[in-house]
Order: sequence, then structure tokens, then C-alpha cells
Amino acid sequence: MTRTVMCRKYKQELPGLDRPPYPGPKGEAIYQDVSKRAWDEWTAHQTMLINERRLNMMDPEDRKFIQQEMEKFLSGEEYAQAEGYVPPTE
Repeated sequence: MTRTVMCRKYKQELPGLDRPPYPGPKGEAIYQDVSKRAWDEWTAHQTMLINERRLNMMDPEDRKFIQQEMEKFLSGEEYAQAEGYVPPTE
């Protein structure tokens, strides 16, 4: 049986992650209230941000930026987009 969580991004019961994505309290919080769907969407968006903005994950400021954007994205707030990106239409 699939574990479900009340996803903080989508405000509905959805399948949850298999394990916390980070060690410690932050990873546990994500595990408890972020769906697999929201996390997968975040990881794709994070990759796009890193590539388009040429972020260096060894730079503490760039890591801080990604963490802040992750919180915004997962909470359903306005978050940074890659410049010029137009999402595909369905």
C-alpha cells in the first residue's frame, strides 16, 4: 500500500515520498507533508534553475537561493523561473 500525505503544495492527499530527501529535520518535514508529485516537479524545476542561471552548488549563496526557492515552490508561493522559459501547453 502506498503511503499518502496531505501535500502542502496541492492541498490534497497524494502519494508520499519513499524516504526523506535530506537528512535531519528539513528532510523529515518534506517527507511528512510533500507529495512525490510535488517533489518530482521541484527536482525538475531545480535542475532548470541551476542550468539556466548557471548556479554553482559549491557556492553557499547559490545553495541558499535554491533552498529559498524550494520552500516557496513547495508551499505554493511565487517562485523564481528560468528567464525566457515558456512551459509546454498540454
